[in-house]
Amino acid sequence: MAMVAFCGLRRDEAARIGRAVLPRHFFRAAADVPALEAVGALPEGVKVAAVTRSFPAVMVDAFLTEYVGFDVVVGAEVKGGARYVTGVMEGGELDTERLGLALKRTEKKKKKDYPRPMVFHDGRLAFTPTPAAVLAMYIYLPFAVALAVVRIAIYVLLPWRLSSVVAGLTGVRVRVIGPTPTPAAAEDGAAAAEPRGGRLYACNHRTLLDPVGIACALRRPVAAVTYSLSRLSEVLSPIPLRRLTRSRDEDRRRMSSMLARGDVVVCPEGTTCREPYLLRFSPLFAELAAEVTPVAVDARTAVFYATSPSPVAKSFDSVHFLMNPRPEYIVQFLEAVNTESGKSSIEVANEVQRALASALGFEGTALTRKDKYLLLAGNEGVVKTK
Repeated sequence: MAMVAFCGLRRDEAARIGRAVLPRHFFRAAADVPALEAVGALPEGVKVAAVTRSFPAVMVDAFLTEYVGFDVVVGAEVKGGARYVTGVMEGGELDTERLGLALKRTEKKKKKDYPRPMVFHDGRLAFTPTPAAVLAMYIYLPFAVALAVVRIAIYVLLPWRLSSVVAGLTGVRVRVIGPTPTPAAAEDGAAAAEPRGGRLYACNHRTLLDPVGIACALRRPVAAVTYSLSRLSEVLSPIPLRRLTRSRDEDRRRMSSMLARGDVVVCPEGTTCREPYLLRFSPLFAELAAEVTPVAVDARTAVFYATSPSPVAKSFDSVHFLMNPRPEYIVQFLEAVNTESGKSSIEVANEVQRALASALGFEGTALTRKDKYLLLAGNEGVVKTK
């Protein structure tokens, strides 16, 4: 397994995989292991070391130290040069002197620091990569690519009311919970003297296709704003997308301009999160309209995750979602929140976050997109375009 996972990788990339990708799979395999509870039950002053013989230390170090609570991990390393690794594990028995030295150099963690919940992780595989499962995935892969191409063509070429029905025949499912809002312009009747503009929807961010899922639920097109939009994602999108600049005044101008022309979907988290957590909401959206409609969305996939922090890989996020056999979106429109009730924009943003967390059964956090990308990719998550 070490050979397959690490052969030819740069050392820093191998460490990133051990930190960002593998912990999710180890969590699935170790969910019922008694050691996970035993570590936390040890006395405060005891240092705990994990000794690994089956895996190189780089594969399990982050999982055992950051999510289980071990103070240090000692085991075989992978061979290689100064920059690249071969994937071959160093042989030999564990040196007890080396173990003692590692414990001596390691500071005891405070109990409040572990175990950490797993909020962020990377990797495309949404299943545990056992040999049989990986073989089945490779057999399915050619069909998955063809299926994604057909589904993209359906959404791009067909009208909205027809595309959702035809896409459903290929296995794509959009499930709507509760009633859907009417267009903002229709609320005051067709004879309204002045156009009201569009409705502002604020949703949690699961994949790049969140606004598309909302549009399918509404059965009408909406516009969306996003950070780090790649050129490929922009070309493949069946709805208008606008890239944000991170300049508050410019972003406000762009979003207000789009809202004046029709419905707009904004993801205040600024980045996706796969696990049942909500990141901190940026309050800018709460300053754009008299009311905001929160939308709780959840994306379910069985084979491929549709998110990635890599600037190149994230261009294919939508493709990977549509490569799943039966991808599903669950959309729930919540009661509109008044932004002119005297509360600050930050308080409104927190209120929307709490409403979405309650509807989804998720947990709200104060983490940001910067926290995610620094942990998973070592950057701030910006896709540069020419």
